[in-house]
Amino acid sequence: MIFFYLSHLHFLAFLTISLTINSCKKDDKAEGIDKELLDMARSTNGFVWYKKSSALLNKSSGTGHSFPYLRTRYNSTAATKLDSNGIILPGVTFPEGSLIVKELYSNSSTLSRYAILYKKSGRAETDAKGWIWGYVNADGTVASPASEKGNSCINCHSQTGSIDYMLMNKYFP
Repeated sequence: MIFFYLSHLHFLAFLTISLTINSCKKDDKAEGIDKELLDMARSTNGFVWYKKSSALLNKSSGTGHSFPYLRTRYNSTAATKLDSNGIILPGVTFPEGSLIVKELYSNSSTLSRYAILYKKSGRAETDAKGWIWGYVNADGTVASPASEKGNSCINCHSQTGSIDYMLMNKYFP
């Protein structure tokens, strides 16, 4: 009887440890490329806002993001593919080094998450088009790791009307 009790305790301890380890895959503190993307997203210097406006936009009907508000900005490299009104030029491919940051807000004043696309070929996290996908919470935890290469995002971002995965022109013309 004592053996059964000790074996049962060992099993429960093993199960608890296993569940704890496996449940930490998401929402861990950003490290490596996820931390690099978060740090780049937090800096707003040298960015151009979509349509040259930092105003929050209501989420579009076509978004897969659950947040009600957003705004999108482009680093100086990516901004070379915007027209004089801050709209993505039709049919462009963003150059290497482009960083596009969509800020997702849970209400009109609370930034909750960054959806980040960084064009950086040759990295293990890079997808077939040269993009690294980041989905990082504003508190520094990872919502979806860059190692997943945008697997949960690409289907939506590949829809008709996208420009090198960008959908701003389609949903916010």
